[in-house]
Amino acid sequence: MDHSAVLARYDRDMRENAVPDGPGARIERSGAVVRQVADAYGWNGVLWSDLDRTSAEQVIRDQIVHFTGLGRDFEWKLYSHDRPEDLGARLTAAGFRAEPAETLLIGETDRLALDAEPPAGIRLLPVTDPAGVDLVVGVHEKAFGDDATRLRHRLLARLAADPGTVVAVVALAGDEPVSAARMELVPGTPFAGLWGGGTVEAFRGRGIYRALVTHRARVAAAHGYRYLQVDASSMSRPILERLGFQALSTTTPYVYGS
Repeated sequence: MDHSAVLARYDRDMRENAVPDGPGARIERSGAVVRQVADAYGWNGVLWSDLDRTSAEQVIRDQIVHFTGLGRDFEWKLYSHDRPEDLGARLTAAGFRAEPAETLLIGETDRLALDAEPPAGIRLLPVTDPAGVDLVVGVHEKAFGDDATRLRHRLLARLAADPGTVVAVVALAGDEPVSAARMELVPGTPFAGLWGGGTVEAFRGRGIYRALVTHRARVAAAHGYRYLQVDASSMSRPILERLGFQALSTTTPYVYGS
């Protein structure tokens, strides 16, 4: 993989020329910034910027004014290759707080190791209706320990408005949901994004996460997507790299608001 070329394509397709990630969102282009504005259940934040040392502070202030005027907390999704080099420090000084960094991993669907099947006793259930969404939400809350109300709203809205752009799947042990994940297929780009892979604690270490990655990668390839993108935690990164994903950058969410 040509890392520089793929990263440039990712920046152009997924950030600078981003499309809304759901029916309740819109993309706004304001000078050197591309941002998404959504309802209270959606993701609000800055996706891309083209700043220098003289413009950065004013642009940061402008985004704070814009989102707080809408009554929205928001995120500045900063990548390690963004400029200026001290943008993270400038965001912190402006009142943002940094959340844990993740690694931007990208894999080519025709070069990934996609031989993993669900372990014995586990079956995969595609999610297409509200009952399936409830299973995803339940697994998410057990696996990550947080409230998934916003996830439920966004997934239901996406399945209703654009079912061809989202793939969700639940792993069942008998009738018990034990792992879940989703994938977003971005129209007009070669990229599909893997999100939300989580397994309840008692079923970790059995290869279920790997099987869910394989399942989604096969679906992406069947739909003609060349690349899979993941914002990987330190826990999932080693698994994904063994499958053939490669690290291109790191990304840190800088959050403004409660």
